[in-house]
Amino acid sequence: MKAHTLETQATMTPEKALQYLKEGNIRFQNNLKANRNLLEQVNDTSDGQFPFATILSCIDSRVSAELIFDQGLGDIFSVRIAGNFINEDILGSLEFACKLAGSKIVLVLGHTACGAIKGACDDAKMGNLTTMISKIKPAVKAVEEPRDESLRNSANSEFVDAVSETNVHMAIANIRSKSPILKEMEDNDEIQIYGGMYDINNGEVTFFHE
Repeated sequence: MKAHTLETQATMTPEKALQYLKEGNIRFQNNLKANRNLLEQVNDTSDGQFPFATILSCIDSRVSAELIFDQGLGDIFSVRIAGNFINEDILGSLEFACKLAGSKIVLVLGHTACGAIKGACDDAKMGNLTTMISKIKPAVKAVEEPRDESLRNSANSEFVDAVSETNVHMAIANIRSKSPILKEMEDNDEIQIYGGMYDINNGEVTFFHE
């Protein structure tokens, strides 16, 4: 499989980009990697890159976007921060990826058993981690069940995963509200913004769009 070129990127639509990611994740789940020569792709991309997708995901070592979507060099922009939340720097990166570099899709990818989400659920405090976790706390508050405070912590895996998914939805809302550039591109169907949850137990990504 060759690296993407300006020509192949130009033929890509948001719907096709999503399908590429879905197919790649299925290959990953079945341990069937696409046939690609990474060193050849190094050479192919030395004069430029033309990624078709941009993925905002967590820094978790188990959630490498290139691996779980079976993509090669030059295929995707990978933006990573613990808890996959939105800030100005990340918005700038997403705007560059889509407006200037031609990416057709933004995927905000959360995952099960997320450590950053657990920290937010437990109101963890430690140096700069405290400030970072505060960006995720709105998602904790937005999940109404369970109401019993003794169950609203990292020991409750269902609660943790519900907060993680809510955090993805809130990140998407923040992209649309805080980036007029990306909102306009989506309204014009130049890009689409999707959410997803990666299951660390089986390698499957569940996609959603609103």
